[in-house]
Amino acid sequence: MKVLFYLLPFIFLLACQAQKSYEIGQIKTPKGEILLWLYDETPNHKKSFMQLAKDGYWDSLTFNRVIPDFVAQGGCPDTPEGFNDPNYLLEPEFNDQLLHEYGALGAGRDNNPGKLSARCQFYIVQNAEGEHRLDGDYTVFGKVIKGMDVVDAIVNVQRDSLDQPLVPISLDVNIISMEEKELRKLYDGF
Repeated sequence: MKVLFYLLPFIFLLACQAQKSYEIGQIKTPKGEILLWLYDETPNHKKSFMQLAKDGYWDSLTFNRVIPDFVAQGGCPDTPEGFNDPNYLLEPEFNDQLLHEYGALGAGRDNNPGKLSARCQFYIVQNAEGEHRLDGDYTVFGKVIKGMDVVDAIVNVQRDSLDQPLVPISLDVNIISMEEKELRKLYDGF
């Protein structure tokens, strides 16, 4: 009985470790669900994305620019208001290990000299070869771990001359918890 008493804290600790979960990004669209791993290496972009998702910031917005073999871009539209509000700008967090590969999640920006990211805008690289010309100029802060088939469908919708979908593709962006075991099945880089 004494042995069991001493083992209980250890057993409890093992049970807690087995139940470890992580917060990941979720984008629900009319085309399906996209799940995102957010990088710890870009803490300000990760924190910003999570805060805006939890606040429901994007839930009335759309994927406003979709280009096959390039990106699906969502959030605030390409307007001066989206890029001039200092509350919605972030210092870049470039990392030589985080590249614009297929499925990379990046922060949009205008042509500002400081390469400040617009917190309100994100994009997902859809080009199977990647978009390495953007490396070092735009912050990559996550990666799609499920739903690239959805991104592929999004970029292939009919669009106008400004690459806006003719039928809006709404965003419902959330932060959800996923247990480590389930996450490992989706994301081999975990």
